[in-house]
Amino acid sequence: MNFLSFELTEVDDGVSSLEAMASTALEQHAAVMAEVQQVLDWAWRRYPGSHGPLDDGMDWDHDLQVAIEGGGWHTVTLTLTGTARFVEEFIAAFGCGED
Repeated sequence: MNFLSFELTEVDDGVSSLEAMASTALEQHAAVMAEVQQVLDWAWRRYPGSHGPLDDGMDWDHDLQVAIEGGGWHTVTLTLTGTARFVEEFIAAFGCGED
């Protein structure tokens, strides 16, 4: 990952959150979105059929937000929530808090 660096927030009930944000010029936006797609493709392949609210027994969920800021900057925020197993496998695949 060149643009997304995930930060882990652990929650007491066995659910954790991984959040990454990238703010780039338009010229780099496609590369950021390619990284987002890489992460989501991994999650869909590794945990098919278990995407949705964790309160409903699912393994992972996500929220993706894209905003265009002043000066043409594009800010992308990707938040993943997941079970301990999902987060452990995610960190093994992508790392967390690493440059």
